Amino acid sequence: MDSEQPADEVFQVLSDETRLDVLRTIAVAQNENRQTSVAALSFSEIYDRVDVGDTSKLSYHLGELIGTFLRKHDDGYSFTHAGEQLVRFVLAGNYRQPSVDDPVETEGGCQFCGETTLRAVLEDQFFMVYCTACDRCANAYRVRPAQVRERTGDDLIDAVSREQAGDLLKTRRGVCPDCAGRIETEVRDVADLPAPDGIPVSFTTFSECQDCLRFLSLPLPIAAAYHPESVSFLWERGIDVLGNGVWEFNHYLHDGRWASEQVGSDPAEYRVELRHDTSSLRLFLDESAVVTRTERVRRRDQGKRSS
Repeated sequence: MDSEQPADEVFQVLSDETRLDVLRTIAVAQNENRQTSVAALSFSEIYDRVDVGDTSKLSYHLGELIGTFLRKHDDGYSFTHAGEQLVRFVLAGNYRQPSVDDPVETEGGCQFCGETTLRAVLEDQFFMVYCTACDRCANAYRVRPAQVRERTGDDLIDAVSREQAGDLLKTRRGVCPDCAGRIETEVRDVADLPAPDGIPVSFTTFSECQDCLRFLSLPLPIAAAYHPESVSFLWERGIDVLGNGVWEFNHYLHDGRWASEQVGSDPAEYRVELRHDTSSLRLFLDESAVVTRTERVRRRDQGKRSS
């Protein structure tokens, strides 16, 4: 199969149930064998496992899959990257609609009114968090059907929190959490955006994948909280950045403890300050939201540590 085939022809190959069964069969065999390296299944092994009629039909279907979805080796057939990704998607049933349960009450913060009791609910493919006081959206993030199939309540909230944290760490490093393509990030002034009234932040990040067009946007202070120095600073103060959902940090925006400002131009430079008790962490970022230096400050004795 020509690896440069257009997408419509590639996906037409998958319209045959036998070919999907071949891919599933190889995945199941890998799982059964617990291979630590790339596993290959021979022609005869596939033939014994797949209901295909005769060997000539199997040869035809394998020929259609080779190139884009399968590789042929001396000892059999194994997945290409596309085949691996596709079969995991099928096995997980992520082409189905996620189930929808009743809203779940959760703690966090509303960046608009400061309320700390929130309501989480699934809407289509999104995990939505709303304020129970002003009913405004405190956070929204995608979910997958497999993610919610056997999780409800706190288990689902925990799963979303951890996936969101992992995605944001990749994004900060310029890697798309969906396709591993190149993410480009820029800092934007909220005054120049169609932002909702009353949002308590001055700057936000806008990150977009140059390949699959996935984009993420975060208030600049929250984006900066995923820098290693921030994670350490906050962990020392009892705040687990990587174990909490973004909506749990909104009250720091509302009360001004996490704030951002522009401190330079040509080139642009921004300062984020994360204040907790008598200490602060200051992070200085460029126009691409890259942290160029950090500074810890103790406000009582003005002690300071820079890096």
